[in-house]
Amino acid sequence: MSGDRHPGTPDGRRAEAPDGSGAQAPDGRRAEAAGGHHAVVVIGGGQAGLAMSHHLKRGGVDHIVLERHRVGHEWRSRRWDSFCLVTPNWQCRLPGFPYPGDDPDGFMRRDEIVRYVEDYAASFGPPVLEGVSATGLTTAPGGFEIRTDQGTFTAGQVVVATGPYQTPVIPRLSERFPRHVAQLHSGEYRNSRQLPPGEVLVVGSGQSGCQIAEDLHLDGRRVHLAVGSAPRVARFYRGRDVVAWLDLMGHYDRPIGSFADPDGVRARANHYVTGRDGGRDIDLRAFARDGMRLYGRLAGVEDGTIRFAPGLRRDLDHADAVSESIKDTIDSFIAARGIQAPAEARYRPVWEPAGEPEGLDARRVTSVVWCTGFRADYRWIRVPVFDGTGYPVHERGVTSVRGLYFLGLPWQHTWGSGRFSGVAGDAEHLARHLGSPGVPRPRPHHVPDAQEFPDAGRYFVHPELLGS
Repeated sequence: MSGDRHPGTPDGRRAEAPDGSGAQAPDGRRAEAAGGHHAVVVIGGGQAGLAMSHHLKRGGVDHIVLERHRVGHEWRSRRWDSFCLVTPNWQCRLPGFPYPGDDPDGFMRRDEIVRYVEDYAASFGPPVLEGVSATGLTTAPGGFEIRTDQGTFTAGQVVVATGPYQTPVIPRLSERFPRHVAQLHSGEYRNSRQLPPGEVLVVGSGQSGCQIAEDLHLDGRRVHLAVGSAPRVARFYRGRDVVAWLDLMGHYDRPIGSFADPDGVRARANHYVTGRDGGRDIDLRAFARDGMRLYGRLAGVEDGTIRFAPGLRRDLDHADAVSESIKDTIDSFIAARGIQAPAEARYRPVWEPAGEPEGLDARRVTSVVWCTGFRADYRWIRVPVFDGTGYPVHERGVTSVRGLYFLGLPWQHTWGSGRFSGVAGDAEHLARHLGSPGVPRPRPHHVPDAQEFPDAGRYFVHPELLGS
């Protein structure tokens, strides 16, 4: 963005880091100057990096994990107060550490997720060096050189486990809002009390946008939501959580290579739903019925008026159609397998837009929350493994440069990749490539096709049944 204003505070000044702690070493001190050689350097100490370390430590492989902040930082600092998982707790399957609580069908809240990750690290003592930020990765004789703000490391092999969500995306359109409007990204949002009194515009209706809009709405704020094309999914259907049905159907295990358009599958938006209060649907129509104002996509700010593009009705209908199509696949699965499951009436819209609202007086709005996502930032990696869009080219995390791997990417191999449910399998796969003792070397790469998934055509019928 140009100019000297930052969309994090009402007066344009950049806010402090949300966790307020800075980068700390494991013993609570800032990491001292670091460096040295290791067989493997893992960059990133989130669930992906920790899962990788678990397999390497079990195999006795010399390695170190570099973490810019603290273990659990992303969950601790980029999630709002009421945040909770949208997948049930039983899907938390980090290697050697399945969900240990007494509510497997529930949805851990933010602080519980942080404890889960911290307890996982404590369970096996990974060699994590916190407070060390990787600033450059290049090839070097015998492997790689990793430059950090605390020193330089060398390694025979490197696993990049930083995830794809490093840099908040805020459109340049933000510069057109009046100066009185406080602006912040979803990664900075905590609760409604952090915003000045008045009406709030939420931009984006993916998972974060819908859940933040609900959070504000439930706290009594007048919310204006700029709706996009993200699909939705029901929380429960025919006696089970929909995630449980999709798991039974093999949904989370189908590899990306079995799809005709892998890039298109990776690019699809997640379905919005919530685990709040035990889990429920997010129905934007019900919000509108109860006072939330819905609009099409944000189009501009001109002469004190916030403009929106037409398409609200289309996007609401589309989201409902995807949700109902997922129910169709579940019905087909139940019928084909002869499963006893209670019947359930289908969804009926509770509200319809009277027209296409095109404008909103900017004087009514005191805050904007940009729920416009994040993008990866791999500019510090100076190794030729990226495509024209800056995305790493890989086969299940294995790049064309010997010894360089990625872990924790969405759809790295399956829908569960990068999540608590699937990162363990991806980490184990890379451990084989890394030569971890006791883990057999992988067979030559094989791309499965649809014939290996005979149920795919029967159950995976909607083109947007899968999200990133």
